[in-house]
Order: sequence, then C-alpha cells, then structure tokens
Amino acid sequence: MHFKKLPATAAKWVMPLILSIFMSGLVSLLSHLHAQGLHEGFVMAWLSSWAFSWAIAFPVLLLILPVVKKLTAMIVDVPN
Repeated sequence: MHFKKLPATAAKWVMPLILSIFMSGLVSLLSHLHAQGLHEGFVMAWLSSWAFSWAIAFPVLLLILPVVKKLTAMIVDVPN
C-alpha cells in the first residue's frame, strides 16, 4: 500500500495527534475499567470517555510540548 507522505513540517502536528490518541485511549480504558469494571455497554461508555479525553489531551499536548522539550533539553544532552 503506497500513499503520498505528508511533508516533514507536519510532524509537529502528527506526532502529538498519534500520541494523544494512544495515551488518552489507554488511560481512559484503564480508568473506566477501574471505576466501573466490565459491564454491559462498557465499550460504548469507554469510547465516549475516550472521545472526551482525547478532545482535552490533543490541545494540551500541543500547548505543553514546547515546555517539555525545553525541560528535556535541560536534563538531557540532546543535539541541536
């Protein structure tokens, strides 16, 4: 399967998008499972909480990523 890749400048948007999808999905799954256990309608309830979590997670990642990069550079010897 071949498709045209996005330009390298899109990475600053694509990486937080993918990270927020996986992270919010896993955290909301575990949180929902811990709070309510497996029950009828679990998947739909989890997907609803995941959508809500992701709507918060993606903009937050975009906002804090520059701060995290600076803090990381203070701690780790990263090449410029």
